[in-house]
Formats: sequence, C-alpha cells, structure tokens
Amino acid sequence: MTDYSEFTRFRQQLNERILDSGNLEIKRFFALDERVYSPGVLDRATKEMLGLVASMVLRCDDCVRYHLIQCRQAGVEIKALFEVFSVALIVGGSIVIPHLRRAVDFLEELENRKS
Repeated sequence: MTDYSEFTRFRQQLNERILDSGNLEIKRFFALDERVYSPGVLDRATKEMLGLVASMVLRCDDCVRYHLIQCRQAGVEIKALFEVFSVALIVGGSIVIPHLRRAVDFLEELENRKS
C-alpha cells in the first residue's frame, strides 16, 4: 500500500513534471479538472464525493486516495464517506470491494495522521 506521504509527494512531483512539459492540452485538462471541483451550484464536498464514487466504480486507487483526502479536507464526515462507499458498491458491483478495502485502509491512515 502507498502511504499518505509517499502518495502526496509522488503525485505533486509528477504533476509538476507533466505540467512543465509545456503541453497546452495537458495544461488545459489539468486546469479544467481543478475548476470542475470548485464550488458552484454544488459545493466542493458534494463534488468530491461524486468524484470518489466515480473513482471507485472506475477502479482507480490513486483517484480514490486523492478524493478521500479532498473529502476530508472539505469536512465530509466518516459516516458520510461510508454512505458514498455504499453508492459506489451498488453502482459498480462486487468488483468495487477490493477498492473499498483499500479506501478504508487509506482512510484509517488519514484519520491516524490527525491524532
């Protein structure tokens, strides 16, 4: 498993390398991704929870970790996250279970970092 520090360091370092490539399309995509999660009619927390469901259903563990971090920073409570997990499980089916396990493991690490 990737721990929080390793995950965030790797993500930031590689995003910088990617954006430093000068590719306009990639820069635009990254900018759009950032803007989509900004508050609008839906608040940031709701958008991050939607991103978390999609990430679990699409089985992207890096995305799940990222959205878990963002959800907790946006104030999403643990009980709400488990409701999000249940939506992902219903939408995605049993194939989501391994990602659910890793999400819970990573969430526990996030919570232990606060202690």
